[in-house]
Amino acid sequence: VQLQASGGGLVQAGGSLRLSCAASGRAFSYYVMGWFRQAPGKEREFVGSISRSGGTTYYADSVKGRFTISRDNAKNTVYLQMNSLKPEDTAVYYCAAGSTLRSSVAVTTTREYDYWGQGTLVTVSS
Repeated sequence: VQLQASGGGLVQAGGSLRLSCAASGRAFSYYVMGWFRQAPGKEREFVGSISRSGGTTYYADSVKGRFTISRDNAKNTVYLQMNSLKPEDTAVYYCAAGSTLRSSVAVTTTREYDYWGQGTLVTVSS
């Protein structure tokens, strides 16, 4: 599976951005999809994940209520809608695909994902 993330950019605090991640290769709907982010000098951290059908999502506490993950299996694309952005949301955002057999959608660690996109930079100015 190849993943291509896009949609990053510069936005003022309080603004919104929508990231997209387009997948090619094996059946997209087979994978749990996740979003992670990595700020300069910090480790990559979990943002959120979505089940194979798109019916269930799970978020990190830091973004809960502000970010929304969705997916369109017909378009092989997963989205991350980010609202009420804060300067601390500044990071490179990565999408990832996981073939975990776990039933829970709370797939939060990097080692549980098999494929990664190249990342897209989000900068939130104060």
